[in-house]
Amino acid sequence: MLILNKSRLLLVFIIGAFILTGCMNSPDPEEKIYDVLESVVAKEKDFEKQQEPLVKLEKREKELYDKIINLGMKDFEEIKKLSDEASAIVDQRVAHMEKEQESIQASKKEFETLSPTIEEIEDQKLKDKAKELYEIMMERYKIHDALYKDYSKATQLDEELYAMFKKEDLTLEQLEGQVSKINDMYEKILASNKQFNEKTKEYNEAKLDFYKEAGLEIKTEG
Repeated sequence: MLILNKSRLLLVFIIGAFILTGCMNSPDPEEKIYDVLESVVAKEKDFEKQQEPLVKLEKREKELYDKIINLGMKDFEEIKKLSDEASAIVDQRVAHMEKEQESIQASKKEFETLSPTIEEIEDQKLKDKAKELYEIMMERYKIHDALYKDYSKATQLDEELYAMFKKEDLTLEQLEGQVSKINDMYEKILASNKQFNEKTKEYNEAKLDFYKEAGLEIKTEG
C-alpha cells in the first residue's frame, strides 16, 4: 500500500498583553504609544480565536485523507464522498485564515500610526527602543503576509487533490506529483511560521523593554 503523508500546519500565535498599573507621570508620547500597542493586542484577538477551530479542522481533514489513501480506489463511491467532505473542510480552513488575515491587517493599520508619535519622544535611548520595536513588528507583519499567501496556495493545491481523487482514471504518478507539491508548500509554510513565532516573541520582549525604559510600571497577564 502506498502511504502518502501531507504536512499539516498549526499556526501558533502567542502575543503578551500588558496591563498598565501606573502611568500618570509618563510623557505624552509614551502614553500614546502605550494606547496604540494595547489597541493592537485587542485587534489581534480575532486572530487568536481562529486557532482552536483550525486545529480541529486540520485533524479532521487528516483523518479523511488517511481514509481515502487506505481505500486505495477499492470503493470509488466512498472515496468521492470522503473527498467532498475533505474539500468542504478546506473551504472552512480558508474562511478561518481569511479572518486571521483581516485581524492582522487591522492590527497593522493601527500599529502604523505609531511612526509620527515615535518621533515625538525626546529621550534618544527611548526613541531608539521604540524604533526597534516598530521595525520588529513590521517585519512580523511581512512574514505573516508571506504565510497567508503561501497558505492560500497550499489550500488550493489541497482542493485540487480532492478533485483528483474523484477521477477514476487518476494515475499513481499524478497523485504522487500533487502530494509532492503540497508537501513542499507546507514545508515552506512551516519554516515561515517558525520565523513568525520567533518574531512575535522578539516583539513581546522589545515591547516589555520599551515599557520598562519608559518608566511604566506593568504586570504581565496570560
